[in-house]
Amino acid sequence: MSFKIAIIGAGSVGFTKKLFTDILCVPEFQDIEFALTDLSDHNLQMIKAILDRIVEANRLPTRVTATTDRRKALEGARYVISCVRVGGLEAYADDIRIPLKYGIDQCVGDTICAGGILYGQRNIPVILDFCKDIREFAEPGAKFLNYANPMAMNTWAAIEYGKVDTVGLCHGVQHGAEQIAEVLGAKSHSELDYICSGINHQTWFIDLRLNGRRIGKDELVAAFEAHPVYSQQEKLRIDVLKRFGVYSTESNGHLSEYLPWYRKRPDEITRWIDMSDWIHGETGGYLRYSTETRNWFETEFPQFLEAASKPIDPAKRSNEHASHILEALETNRVYRGHFNVKNNGVITNLPQDAIIESPGFVDRFGINMTSGITLPEACAATCISSINVQRMSVHAAISGDIDLLKLAVLHDPLVGAVSTPEEVWQMVDEMVVAQARWLPQYADAIPAAKERLTKSKVRTREWAGAARRDVRSIEELRAEKAALKQAV
Repeated sequence: MSFKIAIIGAGSVGFTKKLFTDILCVPEFQDIEFALTDLSDHNLQMIKAILDRIVEANRLPTRVTATTDRRKALEGARYVISCVRVGGLEAYADDIRIPLKYGIDQCVGDTICAGGILYGQRNIPVILDFCKDIREFAEPGAKFLNYANPMAMNTWAAIEYGKVDTVGLCHGVQHGAEQIAEVLGAKSHSELDYICSGINHQTWFIDLRLNGRRIGKDELVAAFEAHPVYSQQEKLRIDVLKRFGVYSTESNGHLSEYLPWYRKRPDEITRWIDMSDWIHGETGGYLRYSTETRNWFETEFPQFLEAASKPIDPAKRSNEHASHILEALETNRVYRGHFNVKNNGVITNLPQDAIIESPGFVDRFGINMTSGITLPEACAATCISSINVQRMSVHAAISGDIDLLKLAVLHDPLVGAVSTPEEVWQMVDEMVVAQARWLPQYADAIPAAKERLTKSKVRTREWAGAARRDVRSIEELRAEKAALKQAV
C-alpha cells in the first residue's frame, strides 16, 4: 500500500514518534509517506532526524518529509493527524496562572474549566483553518484524526463547522481499563471486557466482565481500596466510584477539575490528591511536566536520536487508536475502540449534538458506533453539565462573542463552585487580553476588555495554588532518573 499521512503539530516529538512507529508496525504500511508540519522548523528538524534514523535502522522504504508549509504537507494526504497546542507553553501558563488569581486551582486545565475553555478559544479558529486546507488540498474524503485537547470542543468544531470527516482520539479509556485489570488480578488485559461510554475525560465503565464474569461496584471498590498504590493515588476516583457506582476513565487530577466538589476549597484539595506524580492532582501539574519534558528533550536530544536506531518491535505497538484505525480502514481487519464522534443517538440520555466518547468498530466501511447506550443518571447529569459548557464555548469561539464566552466560563462546574459572576467577568477579560495574539475572533472585543480592567474593583491575589511544585532543572531530572534506574 502507498498513501500519505500528514501530521500537524509534529513538533510534539515524543507523541509523533509513537504514532510513527505504531503505524509502521502494520506490514502493509511500510511504503507510505509521512508529511510532518509544524510552526517550529527547529522542532520539525529534530523529529525528522529521529524518524529518518528509524527508517534507516529498519531498512524501510518509508518516506518522511518536513515543512512549515501546512498546505504542502496536506497535498494528497489520505489521513491527517493533529496534535497541536496553539499558543504553546506560554499561553498554557496563563491558563493556569490567571485563574489561580481568582481562586481556581487546576491540575491540567486543557478540557473544560477556565483554562480548557480558553484553550478551546485558541484552538478552534486554527482547527477550522486546518479543515479548510484539508478540503482544498488533501485527498478527497480525507479523514481527520484529532488528538489535540480540548478534545470535545475541537472535534465539535471540525465536524459542525469544518465539514471534514473527523474522529477524536484519546487514551484515557485504555489506561483506566489497565488499572481495573490490575486491581482485579487479571493475568493479562485481554481477560477484561468492558463497555465504557460518556464524553471525553468523563467516560464511565458501565459494564465490566472479567473472564466473562460481571464485576459489580462493591467488588471493584474493595479491589481499589486494597491496592497499595491506587488506593493512595486515586482517592478521588474511588470516592466517585463509591457514590456513582461506576469507575471514571480519567486520572485523579483530571477528574478533580471537571466536578464542582473536590477542588473548590484549598484546604480540601490536599485531602483528595496525591503528590507522587503530577497526574494525581498537583496544581498546574501538567504544565510543570510539559515544561520539564520540553527542556529534557532539548538537552538530551542525542540520546533520543541514538535510541531511534533500535529495530521496531511490533510487540511493543502501543494502544493508541490511530494505527489500529488506519489498519482496519485499509486492510479490513476489524478494530474495536472508543471514539469521539457526534452523538446522533449513540447515547440515549445525552444531547444529540454533543461529542461523545463511546465504543465502535472500524472496518473498510468506516467507524461504526454501537448505539442505544444509556448512562447511569448521575453520570449523564455530570456529562451534560460539561456538554453545556462545551457547546457555549464552541459557539463563542466561532462567533467571537465575549459575553457568551463569559457565560460558558460561568457555567463551568468548578468555576461556578469557586467564583462569583463579577470575578468570572474580570477573569475572562484578563485572559482574553493576555492571549490576544492567539484570539483573532475577539480582536474587536479586546479594547473594551482592556478598558474594563483599568476600572475593575474585583480583588485578586497572587497565589501558587494548594499543591504547586517548581519546575525541576535538568540536573535534578538526571539525578532522579539515575536514582530510579539504580533502584530497579
